[in-house]
Amino acid sequence: TGSVSSECLGNLLRITLSAEYFEDKYLSFSVVDQSGIAWELDEALASRCGYTITNSNWSNIEFHASALSCHSHLEKDVFIVTVQIKASHTPDMKNATTHLKTTSCYYGAWSPRELLCASNYMEVSVRREVPQTLKDLIQDEPEDWTFVFPEAKAGGASIWQIVFHQPEEKKALLVTDAWSAGYGLNITDTRVLMRIPYTAAQIQLVEDQGITFSAVRSSTFYRQRWMILMVNTAVACPVDGVDYTNKTIIWTVPKYIQLHSAGATSFKDVLIEAGVNLHKLSAKEMASRKYVLSNDLNAITLKIPIGAQGGYYKTSVSNGQHGAKYTINLFLEHQWEDNKWGLTKYTIIKKIETPFEQAELDIINNSNLSARLMNVTVGTFLPDVELVNLTIEGETVAVPEAVQHGYLTDEIRYTNGSKDYIIQVPLDAPSIKKEYMTATVKAYTLNVTLAFITRPTGETFAVPVIRVATVKEAVLPSARGFCDGNNLHLIITHGNVDQNWLPFISDWHLTPEAAQKYNYSLWDNGTHLTISVPFLSSHMNYEDLNTSGIKASLHLTLKDGITLANRRDFSISCIFSPSELIQCLPNGTVIITAVKLERVADLDTSLLVLRDRQCKPSLVTEKTATFKFSLNTCGTTRMFSSTAMIYENDVLYFRPGNDTPVYKLKFACWYAIKQTVDVQYESKKNPPPSIKPGFGSLALSLKLFREKSYLEPYQESEHPVVKYLREALYFEVELLQPKDARLELNLNDCWATNSQSQDSLPQWPILINGCENNEDSYRTVFHEVNYSHRVKIPQHLKRFEVRMFTFVQDTVLLQE
Repeated sequence: TGSVSSECLGNLLRITLSAEYFEDKYLSFSVVDQSGIAWELDEALASRCGYTITNSNWSNIEFHASALSCHSHLEKDVFIVTVQIKASHTPDMKNATTHLKTTSCYYGAWSPRELLCASNYMEVSVRREVPQTLKDLIQDEPEDWTFVFPEAKAGGASIWQIVFHQPEEKKALLVTDAWSAGYGLNITDTRVLMRIPYTAAQIQLVEDQGITFSAVRSSTFYRQRWMILMVNTAVACPVDGVDYTNKTIIWTVPKYIQLHSAGATSFKDVLIEAGVNLHKLSAKEMASRKYVLSNDLNAITLKIPIGAQGGYYKTSVSNGQHGAKYTINLFLEHQWEDNKWGLTKYTIIKKIETPFEQAELDIINNSNLSARLMNVTVGTFLPDVELVNLTIEGETVAVPEAVQHGYLTDEIRYTNGSKDYIIQVPLDAPSIKKEYMTATVKAYTLNVTLAFITRPTGETFAVPVIRVATVKEAVLPSARGFCDGNNLHLIITHGNVDQNWLPFISDWHLTPEAAQKYNYSLWDNGTHLTISVPFLSSHMNYEDLNTSGIKASLHLTLKDGITLANRRDFSISCIFSPSELIQCLPNGTVIITAVKLERVADLDTSLLVLRDRQCKPSLVTEKTATFKFSLNTCGTTRMFSSTAMIYENDVLYFRPGNDTPVYKLKFACWYAIKQTVDVQYESKKNPPPSIKPGFGSLALSLKLFREKSYLEPYQESEHPVVKYLREALYFEVELLQPKDARLELNLNDCWATNSQSQDSLPQWPILINGCENNEDSYRTVFHEVNYSHRVKIPQHLKRFEVRMFTFVQDTVLLQE
């Protein structure tokens, strides 16, 4: 099928599984013998039998088979391999799909000796057409091969035996024992083969020309009729020999190493070829890729620029850091002739991986502030990286679930296979931190950690993404204030950022319940917050006191409802008459209120006294102390003038242990000694009062106010006023002329129409004969009018409250 392809490469077969089809699937490989039995491969069996399973590029899977692999079928110069591949979405391989691939490969150019260094095994095959005898055996070590002959001779008839030559001893294994130990053994009509895993116990590490080799020195014996045949099956494969200099890979392979050239005295190079991914490259192809293959007397050297064509980068993780390694699957074939073996073919398959190099990632902020979207691009990644989850406010969620938190993720792939990830989230998402940088600039902070995994290695790494977008959008609350005879009033106009801000006076949270407790007025209609505080109260600040007045101030802070950080400060100060602090009653009683000044911060109002220190306050708060006493007590002194008696006393504060007062409030009461009042009196019987109807010219006004306090009316420029259904409307009717205090304004009938004409229909009565409409679902509420700085004649005003409504007919909204 198109998902499985095969290719014959000399004495190797390569089968490739496409990444698109087999991605994210569990795989098992089996080799089918001539009897139809499938032998499932594991690592041990694969290295014993001449099979290799590896990854090429980022995700393609390759299966390699040697021409002399365990279950390949040989027919003259053709070897046939049948592979069974099972793929499943679950590790238990249930519901697996099976792919069967049979490939025939021609290979007729067998050399007398062939040496193969694969990634998981070493293989040596030797032609057995000319048996060796003891007499003409050539030794690579003194007496090495001579003394193994008796051991082979003692073996059973027709039973293979292998003798391993180790520095400390020689060890002989029967073929069954060698197979159990992981070695692969085979004999064909013309060749004897031995295969050694790199994990075998008899492997030695030897050094030749400064390069380390994995080596096995062995002899393979078998009987053929009356003869004992011996084959030298020594093989060595380079372990290192790779250097990295100036962004270049330098791979050096020594020629004619001692283990391969024992007994030979003359050598001649026949062929030296190199390639990538088992493909040989011509000199022209190498030059185009800037590969350099050099051959000198003792070694072959191949130089590859890091990043050159033929290799690939793959993602790597070191100590949690994201990086990359350059990987290239090199192929070197060296054929030489010597006077011992004749032609030897030496093939090395070498996967070279450069050291870890940290890769910097770009995090680009592409936020669309007009659409109120945070948009961040993270990359660029290699194709083997996959985003698996996000950590949002400490909670880790998989990519599909992130959308529930407002996070959209998108993968952008490029033609070279690399990719970027895009993270998009609304500015108003709960996980976006919002903060005011200046009075009108609001900062939005995205703080998310992206977790990635590499395929197929399963390494993980995380990328924290912190980006800030600033938007000039905040409308902060503003305030205005005024004072009347006994109160300070602060009216705060809400902005668009203080929905969750809380009012505080000092560190005291001003709630409706707290305001009621202290007889404060607190009213919020959604657009304005109105606060009224009496002049003499616990939360007032008194800055100065003299004969011209007392300066009082109210400081209000709006704090963040979550962090309680200060967001906005307001204050109002007013000068009140000193007479507000004292009452001189006709019966000789004085009520005096002393206030705590800011400049005497440590003053304890409960310790205030009069001249007679036994006279203490009868009522104490944090900021005030009130004394009530008779003028002939508490050390009060009396003086006379030509017209009055003057009583004086002082409110004093002494610090403990000090007789000099740090606070002194002097006060006096004046009583007239002589007062003449002229009264004209005429006795006359007045007729009983009567009211007669009449006609005259009256000037009236009707105003709509913002809130129940009736402090701020809507201006003409603000009409028409938009209100929601059932929202309160505060009306005030005032008699403007004449200004006769004997007159009283009474409202008889009041009604609403659907247009500006008072006679248009339909109509709805609000007041009937001076009373509320009993048929109304929300009846009209009258509000008392008291004397104030604005209201001089209370009987000239009438105030009432109506709930917002609209005209409908048969459930249809009527409009003008």
